[in-house]
Amino acid sequence: MPGETNALNNLFGGELLARMDRAASISAKRHAEKIVVTSSVNHVSFGKAIPIGTTVTIEAKVSRAFTTSMEVFIDVWVDDDKGKRIKANEAIYTFVAVDNDGRPTKIEKIHPETEEEQKRYDAALRRKQLSLVLAGKMNANDASELKALFS
Repeated sequence: MPGETNALNNLFGGELLARMDRAASISAKRHAEKIVVTSSVNHVSFGKAIPIGTTVTIEAKVSRAFTTSMEVFIDVWVDDDKGKRIKANEAIYTFVAVDNDGRPTKIEKIHPETEEEQKRYDAALRRKQLSLVLAGKMNANDASELKALFS
């Protein structure tokens, strides 16, 4: 839509972020079977502009579930002129499952099935530890997965 594009007739980045958030929240809610709220946007890569009129597909999948939070990996695809899917963007969001009073509530773990799911699952713990260390909520010496990268 014209109101969702910039002066170059490409989709606003913020509009894409909102669409990714909606898709990711659906994925998180389906996994948790509870109310979910966006906790953070951990990574966004705007790899390719999305021109007006482009067919866009947003795929969101829980890459790892922790105690009450879950990481959701989002892939954004566009169709070229011949209908071939091209990866345009990706993002990683974190959601927290909450009860009706807004308090965090426990969720089920996931079990990766494919090689890509396993890679994203393993990397999710490293990203979580890095985030906690940077926020001052975890001592770097306790970040076992991060330390393993450098040993």
